[in-house]
Amino acid sequence: MRTANEATARSVLMIAGFLLIAANLRAALTSVGPLAETIRGDLGLTSGEVGFIGTLPLLIFAAVSPQVPRLARRLGTDQALWLALVVLAVGIVLRSVPVAGMLWVGTVLLGAAIAVGNVLLPSLIKRDFPDRVSAVTGVYTAVIGIVASTAAGVAVPLAGALPGGWRTSLGCWAGLVLVALAVWTPRLTRRRRAAVPADTAKVSTPWRSLLAWECAAFMALSATGFYTVLAWYPSVLHSNGTSETTAGWLLFAYQIIGVVMSLVLPVVLSRLPDQRAVAAVSAVLAMLGHLGLLFAPGLAVVWVLVAGVGAGSVFFLALAFLSLRAADPRSAAALSGMGQSIGYLVAAVGPTLFGVLHDATGGWRVPLAVLAGVAGMHALTGLRAGRDAHVKV
Repeated sequence: MRTANEATARSVLMIAGFLLIAANLRAALTSVGPLAETIRGDLGLTSGEVGFIGTLPLLIFAAVSPQVPRLARRLGTDQALWLALVVLAVGIVLRSVPVAGMLWVGTVLLGAAIAVGNVLLPSLIKRDFPDRVSAVTGVYTAVIGIVASTAAGVAVPLAGALPGGWRTSLGCWAGLVLVALAVWTPRLTRRRRAAVPADTAKVSTPWRSLLAWECAAFMALSATGFYTVLAWYPSVLHSNGTSETTAGWLLFAYQIIGVVMSLVLPVVLSRLPDQRAVAAVSAVLAMLGHLGLLFAPGLAVVWVLVAGVGAGSVFFLALAFLSLRAADPRSAAALSGMGQSIGYLVAAVGPTLFGVLHDATGGWRVPLAVLAGVAGMHALTGLRAGRDAHVKV
């Protein structure tokens, strides 16, 4: 009985540690946006510099992601994730220190740490939950969405209530990282004692695999749509007569619907032979949401909800493909590194291009039309990335 209880306890700690790592992958990023104007005023930054605080982590993701499989091969997946948590905590703290330049140093460090988690969690899912990839990915995606939305929602109230203002509001998320470290460290110690042999096989990025490129393209289009909507939808809604408060709540609803879809889709996918139809339909729903705002802005609530269903679904699928399309955990890490590198590099361009199109045309019609076109391309890509095939490196 004691052995069974110990096994259950280990399983609970494993799942808790996994979910706590997932919880730390967005909070340090989404808590910045609501405080952008406060940070700009306090530090005397330009609007462009404040905007770059949000763009810099995406560029770091793109640069670091391809190197993560090599790091995991040298250290082991669990050890690499532990190190990433340590660097994440340091980065969050440094970003909040009132010393010149630490805002940027901390942002670089936390971006690199999050990149490691982004890449390795799909590999961890493939290794530890090979028969429940969709279900575990759904829970993992939901946790990311819930914590990300919460971090954005409480950023301003925390800045007003805590001593230190915006610095403490951003820095307090290091506490969540420490909780994750406390849960993950015993797992690290147990695996060391078990003397699990290191994977010494050479890890290469599947650049020559068409399926890998299709998964990377799906990830890129998903990230581009998601980050562009987060950056610009409130402005689009406000220009059509929606109050700033209502626009903020609609953006919150857009993200929460994504959380719901992350929990619903695994049940749907378990009944289907592959994910092509779900991927295409989800992208089409996102496209309809963008087109609805373009042609019938008076129904903004409806279109935001429709877009949220589509975007939440493709976000879940983009992460799930990194595990589902991989033949084994090592291939999952390689595919994840490639997909997230390309995905976040493209995503860093999306919000900027959307803003440039607005400035060039003097309105939101052309940017929304382009965003709808991106969603249409997403649907076509999903028909390829969603087929039942595997990448092996």
